[in-house]
Formats: sequence, structure tokens, C-alpha cells
Amino acid sequence: MPIRLLSVASEVFPLVKTGGLADVVGALPAALAAEGIETLTLVPGYPAVRAALQGGAVVHEYGALFGQPARLVRGQAAGLDLLMLDAPGFFDRPGNPYLGPDGLDWPDNALRFAALARAGADCAAGHIPGVRPDIVQAHDWQAALIPVYQYFDVSGARVPVALTIHNLAFQGIFPAHLLGTIGLPAEAFAVDGVEYYGQLGYLKGGIYFADQVTTVSPTYADEIRTPAHGMGLDGLLDSRAHALAGILNGIDVEVWNPTTDDALAARFDAAHVAARAENKRAVQQRFGLAPDPDALLIGVVSRLTAQKGLDLLLAALADFPRLNAQLALLGSGDKPLEQGFDSAAGDSDRIGCILGYDEALAHLVQGGADAILVPSRFEPCGLTQLCALRYGAVPLVARVGGLSDTVIDASPMALHQGFATGVQFPPDSLPSLRSGLARAAALYRDGDAWSRLQANGMASDVSWRGPARQYATLFRRLIGDCGSR
Repeated sequence: MPIRLLSVASEVFPLVKTGGLADVVGALPAALAAEGIETLTLVPGYPAVRAALQGGAVVHEYGALFGQPARLVRGQAAGLDLLMLDAPGFFDRPGNPYLGPDGLDWPDNALRFAALARAGADCAAGHIPGVRPDIVQAHDWQAALIPVYQYFDVSGARVPVALTIHNLAFQGIFPAHLLGTIGLPAEAFAVDGVEYYGQLGYLKGGIYFADQVTTVSPTYADEIRTPAHGMGLDGLLDSRAHALAGILNGIDVEVWNPTTDDALAARFDAAHVAARAENKRAVQQRFGLAPDPDALLIGVVSRLTAQKGLDLLLAALADFPRLNAQLALLGSGDKPLEQGFDSAAGDSDRIGCILGYDEALAHLVQGGADAILVPSRFEPCGLTQLCALRYGAVPLVARVGGLSDTVIDASPMALHQGFATGVQFPPDSLPSLRSGLARAAALYRDGDAWSRLQANGMASDVSWRGPARQYATLFRRLIGDCGSR
């Protein structure tokens, strides 16, 4: 019998995406199917999800869910088996799932995502007709209350919950007076509960009560147990080290496939990497850069934030003429960084900047840039460097989290042995970033070395096959442990 997994998340590709979470939630079900796991994905009823599930079957009606009429609708969309929490008062809003038009968090986010978790817990407890999972995977703070609700709800069935942390920086912290409003008893507001420095900590409570906590790379799982990267939760995470595991992300290698990608000016495979030259010209044209085939074209596809280290890159742009390098940057985020890169692009034909996000253009940048730069201060896993490996762009990354787990640095020994795939540099330092850029430029001038990096990268397995096997093994163990209690 297949294992029935309920995956609960606040976004899912291709319907709603703000970052890598959506890619993971959208791609993992197909990989898990090969491991005998059937996935039902519970997501909020945003406008795009409601449109995709028109004609879906209503499986449950809530008279009121935290003050809002709501229902659960099941249907198929984008190759996924979806369960939608249709609560228009919470989710039928345009734009970003988390932010209002003013760029600030929606004031009722505490209720919106407590409702998502409550619905997930109801499914886990067997309260929803036709929905009876064997295990739940709760993604990030938006779903982290599921094990909390399950702990304090003794009326339903008990199934194990794996909480997956995609980025510990986002924790879901809200005023304590909302405890009763979100349906938790007074005893839940405790150190061994959801209390977090006098407030409600959704992620903190999930970490405490989940049967298993996973994060998206082994190195990040170690890092978050330290004060430097634990974001105030390192003590709790260290105390739960026995139930903490890091499983690397993969990417959907059908969506990210340079041999079939319609977004590219020229498709290619590992045997025809020279065809990337046409994509490079297309990227240079789109970003207003000089059509210089000899320039080292560095691509950045990223949120523009301090976490991503883009302030360091802004300071390093002065080195680009000396390195004969160009920058093609696609992203949006903090206004000072947007303004800084936009201004730099206006002052130099070596710097191209397109603010916003365009999925097709992101594919073109991966297929045409010589290198993809990820200078993050911390990075739970990162998907950009995995796409780069797949598309023959050499990753240039900070040595943190999943970046250090997925890119093999071009040290002299690694180059000599023939297994290097990219360039690593120490994080959070302008001198180290400048050194990494200089190393990349030197390797690029050595055409043979650069070609070996490209070939090694394209030979890497960045698919979900390996991670899916690890998740399947973990889920089966959790189900067995739960059944033995």
C-alpha cells in the first residue's frame, strides 16, 4: 500500500511562487511517487489557486474558521493533487501572498496561516471525509502549528508530523493575546510550547512538538544549532538534535532542462555547450550589455536582500572593468539595493539590471551567463546554484549552508583530480567576495579549466531522486515509530 502524505504549504509552483519553497512543494510529489508515496498538497485559496481548481469537489465546510467562512476543495491542477483552503476573507487577495500593497505584512497573517495549519491538523486527525494521511509534512512557519494543534487536540487520530524549515529567518512571531483567537489553550503558552519571549512563536512551537524537524541541507542543519545562525532558536534546535536532519533540495529536471527549454535562444546539452554562446548574446542584449563574447558574464537571479549578500556585490562592482566582467541581475527586494543596482546599470554598460521576476528570463540567464553568483550570508539550500549546474553556468557561491554542500570548490587539488564544479569563497566579507570574483575571472581565462567545470557541473545529479529516497526512508521510519507507540 502506498503511503499517504499530506504536504501543507503556503505556496506551490506553478500556481503561486515567491521563492524556492514553491519550487520544492511543486516538484517533490512526483519524485515521492516513484518511492511509493502519494502526496496531497494543502494550500491556501489564493486567486490563482481558486481559478485552477474551478470545478473541484467540496469535501468539508467550516461554518467559521477563526471568524471567516471557509471550506476545503479537492481537485487536480498542474499535475498535482491539491486540497485548497477556500477562505476568501483570508486569501482572496491580489499580489504577494504575505504582503499588502504597502509592502508590509498583511495585519491578519497570524489568523490566515493559523487557519491553514488548523485545516491541516483537522485532516491529520481524520476529521475531513476522504482525507486520511499516514504522515504530514508541514512547510515553514505558515504550517508549523499543525503539530501544536495535534498535541492539544486529543479527539482525533495521531499521525506523525515532519516540520521542514526552508529558512529559519522567517518564524511567524505574533502578539500573545491572539492565543485564544487561534484556538490554543492557555497551557500552550509556555516555554515548552508556543511562548517565545513573551509572544507567540509559530515556528518555535512547531519545532518543539513535531516528531521530526528537517531542513534543506546537512550543513544548514548543523549551522542552525549555533548562535551565529540559530536566529534565537539554536538552543531549542540543539536540544532536538536527535530529531533534526538535513536533506538537500533538488530541482525539477524536466522544468529545468536545457535540451527542451523554450525560454532559451538556443537549446543545448553537455555535448554541445558551445551553443550557449547564442544564449549569452541574448542575455547581453536583454540587459543592455555590450555584445562582448570574451567578457565574463555573471548572472544573479535573487531576492535583493542583505541575507543574499547583494550589498557586498554592489560594493564589488568597481572591480568589474578590471576583471573584464559583466553583470546581468534579475530580482527585486529592498529598495536601497534596487536603487543601487539600477543606478549602477545606468552608469555602466557592464552592469545590467532588470527589477522584478520573470521565470522565462531566469531560465535564459541560467542558459547564457558564464557564471551564476550567490554571495549569501546564509543559505539554507539554494536552488539557483543547482539550476546553474544543470545549465552549464559555473556557480560562484559563498561557503555556507546548502551552497557548500552542492558546489565543489575549484581548489588546485579538486581541479587536478577533475571533480571541481564551481568557486566557493568565505561569506559576509567584501574582500572574500572580491577574491572569489578574481578567481572566477582567472579560471574563465583558462578555457580548458572552465570547460571542465562546466562539464562536471552538467554531470551532477541535481534531481529530486536522491532527496526523495531520503524523505521516503524518513517518513516510513516515523510512521513505524508512531505505530509502535
